[in-house]
Amino acid sequence: MRLVVGLGNPGAEYDDTPHNVGFATLDELARRALVSFRRGPVAESMTAQMPAGFETVLFKPLSFMNLSGRPVSAAIRWYKIRPQDVFVICDDVNIPFGRLRIRQGGGPGGQKGLNSIIQSIGTESIPRMRMGVGGGYPGADIGNYVLKRLRGKELADYHELVGRGADAIEHWLESGIESMMNKFNIIVDDKDKE
Repeated sequence: MRLVVGLGNPGAEYDDTPHNVGFATLDELARRALVSFRRGPVAESMTAQMPAGFETVLFKPLSFMNLSGRPVSAAIRWYKIRPQDVFVICDDVNIPFGRLRIRQGGGPGGQKGLNSIIQSIGTESIPRMRMGVGGGYPGADIGNYVLKRLRGKELADYHELVGRGADAIEHWLESGIESMMNKFNIIVDDKDKE
């Protein structure tokens, strides 16, 4: 069993905001797989079971971003899985918009939801995909930036990023993280050269 955790904040007012790119990526994966989210088996969660053969659950913690560790650690105990079987999707303001950074582990890098998960389960060995949403320049009001609702071209670019994130997770499910890193970390680097 694998758990794909998308980070975000609950509530329609957070839809289409940079901070909710993890939720949006899970919604895209669920749409493609023709599955729906329901109340999860642990408090503060919604889940969607991927089709047979994937042995994967899509998991949204509903505790608000900075407290994500509580429902994620409860889910790890519920499903009786290892932290290495969890894959976290989150935003990162320090990565240029549109880029993906996939790693097998490491520190939170200032992402408070990821930090909450690391603190709750006691290890940094959690595979993750940071989705670049930009905005992390010196002096920026990060709080307002990540919670602003995107519109127009920004929203179109955001949907493109979400689609690429969903492509990457589907690749991970079929081919593993090494192949995923080789394919998707490089693709975004090539895009920077355009």
